[in-house]
Amino acid sequence: MRNKIMLLFLLIVGATKFSIAQVQLNAAGATFPYVIYSKWFDEFKKITGIQINYQSIGSGGGIKQVIEGTVDFGASDGPMSDEQLNEARQKRGTDIVHIPTVLGAVVLSYNLREVNKPIKLDGKTIADIFLGKINMWNDKRISELNPDVKLPNKSIIVVHRSDGSGTTYIFTHYLSKVSEEWAKRVGYNTSVNWPIGLGGKGNEGVTGVIKQTDGAIGYIELAYAVKNKLPYALIKNKSGNFVEANFKSVTAAAAGAIKDIPEDLRAMITNADGKDSYPISGFTWLLVYRDMKDKSKAEALVKFLKWAMEKGQAFAEELYYAPLPKAIVKLNEKKINSLTVNGKPIKVK
Repeated sequence: MRNKIMLLFLLIVGATKFSIAQVQLNAAGATFPYVIYSKWFDEFKKITGIQINYQSIGSGGGIKQVIEGTVDFGASDGPMSDEQLNEARQKRGTDIVHIPTVLGAVVLSYNLREVNKPIKLDGKTIADIFLGKINMWNDKRISELNPDVKLPNKSIIVVHRSDGSGTTYIFTHYLSKVSEEWAKRVGYNTSVNWPIGLGGKGNEGVTGVIKQTDGAIGYIELAYAVKNKLPYALIKNKSGNFVEANFKSVTAAAAGAIKDIPEDLRAMITNADGKDSYPISGFTWLLVYRDMKDKSKAEALVKFLKWAMEKGQAFAEELYYAPLPKAIVKLNEKKINSLTVNGKPIKVK
C-alpha cells in the first residue's frame, strides 16, 4: 500500500513538473533588446523548461499586440502613451505594467571606409543631418567637430527605421531635446514623418542598409553595431563631453536621471545630466498585464520576471547592455509582486 501511495505521489509530482515545462509564452515587440532577450529566453528554458516565443517586430508592433491581446506580454523601448494605456484597459479589462529590463544605447553608426577613427558629433549636427540640412560628410560643421579627421567629399545617406520602433522613440526623443527645429518639425514617437532618408525594418534592417551603403549613417542599438563591426560616433553630452556608448556611460545616464523617474517607471533618460552620461540612452520595457487569466502562464511569466531581475542582469554587459541600477530592480520587484491572476496574488517558488 505504501509503495502504491509513493508511486502515485511521484506520478503527481512528475506530471506537475511536466505541465510547468510545457508552458509556452508568446511575446512580441522591440528589436532593441532582442540580443539579450534571446539569451535570457534560452537560459531560462534550460533551467525551467518554459519556452518563450518572441517575435522581434519592433516596439510599435509589440504595443499593438498587447492592446489587442494576441500575446502574453509585449516589449517596447518607448513607453506606451496615456491614450494607448487607456485603450488597452478598455479592451483587456486590466492595466498594462511597464517593467524595465535593461538599459541600452542608441548609436550613430556609419559607413566611411576612408575614416579609421571614431568621428565626433553633437546633437544639433545630428538633427541637421537627419533634417537634410547637412548632406556632405566634409561639411564645415562636421569638420569643425573633427579637426583631426580627414572627412571625404561624399554625400551623406541617411538611414532610419521604416517600422514602429522604440529605438526611433529614444532617438527622436533625444533630437527633440537638443534641436528646437526638430521638435517643431518632426517631434518624437515610435514612428515619425522622416524629412529624408532610406528606411530599414528593425535594427537588423537599418544595420544591413548601413553596411551595404557607402556614405550611410543611421541609428541602431549598440549591440548591433558591435556585432556587425560597424563604427559609431562619439556624442557630445549635456556637460559638453564627447562620450562613447558603453555600459558605464549608459549607467551614468540612468544615475543622472533616476531622481526624476515616475512611479509607473515610464521614464526617458535622453540627454541626462552627468559628465560621463551617454546622451542617447534608454530603458527597454516588458509590457505586462496587471491581471492575467491563465494561471499556468501567469506563474511562468512571474517566474521569468523574477529570474530576469535576480539572475538575468548578469548577462547584460557581455551583450553590450547596461544592467539596471539596484534602485530600479527594487521598484520592479514591487511591481512584479503586485501582478495577479483572476484577482489573486501569483505565488511562485
